[in-house]
Amino acid sequence: MASTAVALVGFAASVALFWYVRRDAKKKGVPRPLLWAVVAGGTAAAGVSLYAFVPTAPTTGVIMTGNTGLVLYGFEREVVLEDEGPAEPGELPGGPGSNGE
Repeated sequence: MASTAVALVGFAASVALFWYVRRDAKKKGVPRPLLWAVVAGGTAAAGVSLYAFVPTAPTTGVIMTGNTGLVLYGFEREVVLEDEGPAEPGELPGGPGSNGE
């Protein structure tokens, strides 16, 4: 019974994650928003499936599987939103004295 409840809540969360990533990718101009939504939601659903239906799956593997798509999307989002200005020696991007004030 508990694994069924976990599976239902987890799959609902995976669908919500799919919807959120797709909306966010469109809003931020990330290329291929549907692909990133499938990657993030699909890996989350795979992690939930491992947790709910494979009792011998190690917890660390379940967590890593569930988080992989969201982490990869976060990297892609950061690259797309990155400032394209030239680096100034001795200054951090967006720090004091830079053009990003």
